[in-house]
Amino acid sequence: MSRQVVIILHNAMEAAGLRRVIDDTFGIDAHVLHTIDQLLRLPADHIDVVVTDAQHFVENLRTFLPRKARTIVLVDKPALGDGDINIVDTLHGTEPIVDALSAFLDEKDDETSASLLSQREIEVLRLVASGMINKQIADTLNISINTVLTHRKNITAKLGIKSVSGLSFYAMMNGIIDPK
Repeated sequence: MSRQVVIILHNAMEAAGLRRVIDDTFGIDAHVLHTIDQLLRLPADHIDVVVTDAQHFVENLRTFLPRKARTIVLVDKPALGDGDINIVDTLHGTEPIVDALSAFLDEKDDETSASLLSQREIEVLRLVASGMINKQIADTLNISINTVLTHRKNITAKLGIKSVSGLSFYAMMNGIIDPK
């Protein structure tokens, strides 16, 4: 499965330079985007990491907060993070950025080997998070209620989340659904 790194920075030269560093270091052709709308058009479950600057992050909090687990925010001065947002200081060259990306891409390899959720489980999770009951999910996906229950059991086992609210929160934080 190919890896997807998305870069969205205000400075086009920095974006081009970072794209080159990612290609040289990881052999990944990162996508440079110019607007948040372009990011929103990409399927969230196909993006491994988004690299952005603090200005884009702050201006588009509603877009980035649900994706913060897969977002690296570049800053040009030492910053204190709350540990919840991946902040990388760019004053000391490319090494901190490469280290941060390595951690994300290594984590993605672990997730792939652990096989988190199948595409169908993601569809079921999306519908559960949208408030549908099992019967509605079965009708929407043209599957039996028993199949829906099996998918829900597998999702719960893989994620360790039992409540609908917990599953909804997981879906929101991982970009499976958009917060409303």
